[in-house]
Amino acid sequence: MTKLSGREIAERAPEGWVYLLGGLQTRLRSGDFASGLALVGAIGAVAEEMDHHPDLDLRYTYVDVRTSSHDVGAVTERDLRLAQAVSELAARAGVTLETAGLARLELALDTPAAGRVREFWAAVLGMTDRDGEVRDPAGLLPTVWFQESGSEEPRQRWHPDLWVDPAQVRPRIDAAVAAGGTLVSDAEAPGFWVLADPEGNRVCLCTWQDRG
Repeated sequence: MTKLSGREIAERAPEGWVYLLGGLQTRLRSGDFASGLALVGAIGAVAEEMDHHPDLDLRYTYVDVRTSSHDVGAVTERDLRLAQAVSELAARAGVTLETAGLARLELALDTPAAGRVREFWAAVLGMTDRDGEVRDPAGLLPTVWFQESGSEEPRQRWHPDLWVDPAQVRPRIDAAVAAGGTLVSDAEAPGFWVLADPEGNRVCLCTWQDRG
């Protein structure tokens, strides 16, 4: 199954879905737990028929749906088909799809000694060391990756990478600046923007753009 690029996914995904960090996502605003549970059951039945199973997160007033093709580690045609099927189920149930609140979080450790510290972080977090990153096999905790840095002090050692829909970047930046932060750099935009809080602690807002 062929991996789709971020641009292909953005152009072809059903309305109400967003591509975030290797997966296609939406939020189904069910309104109450019983309606959400019924929707989960309907999605489960369709997933069984298609033999392709999304990750579902049932909450009191919504259901988050995320799909990717684990055999290739990316979004493929089968994910687009599943997304379309879920959208049709939601439409029949009178449930709206949302993307504004969706994001994926990674943690980056800036260090000159990634090889020496990575095993420790895998052990203390109860996660696995794979492909130079520390990952949660259950997919619940944020992935930790390691960015090479100098050893000069003082330095910020940790920073979050927050993956969002490109349409959400400007509202997030505006809100962060209004809250006392600063836009440190947009040199790598639209791949990512660097912001800092009033004390200088940094965060990257990341998108799929300029990543193939």
